[in-house]
Amino acid sequence: QVQLVESGGGLVQAGGSLRLSCAASGRTFRSYSMGWFRQAPGKEREFAAAISSSVGSTYYADSVKGRFTISRDNAKNTVYLQMNSLKPEDTAVYYCAARWLGHSGPYPLPSTYDYWGQGTQVTVSS
Repeated sequence: QVQLVESGGGLVQAGGSLRLSCAASGRTFRSYSMGWFRQAPGKEREFAAAISSSVGSTYYADSVKGRFTISRDNAKNTVYLQMNSLKPEDTAVYYCAARWLGHSGPYPLPSTYDYWGQGTQVTVSS
């Protein structure tokens, strides 16, 4: 069982930055690929970024590529999402998710993830 707790959300003006953190419980954090998803009101949950469990390869949605950076610190059992040049359309609840290394399938697919955090709200004002 893995528990995920997100933090770092808040209100920011367009063009600003935020860094989200996701702290994971357990001693096998390095065996999980980690993803960030987001869900705006009235919309489906969508993929933002992912980082693999092994070599730390990163993957991004086109909508955030070049503005967001995902990273992980296995010593701290934490994954981060650095968000720069934020836009009003980035407003959403952001969720952290964990996927066991043995699972296959595309990283943007939410059903391939085993555990989810409770989410943190990010609001970008224009």
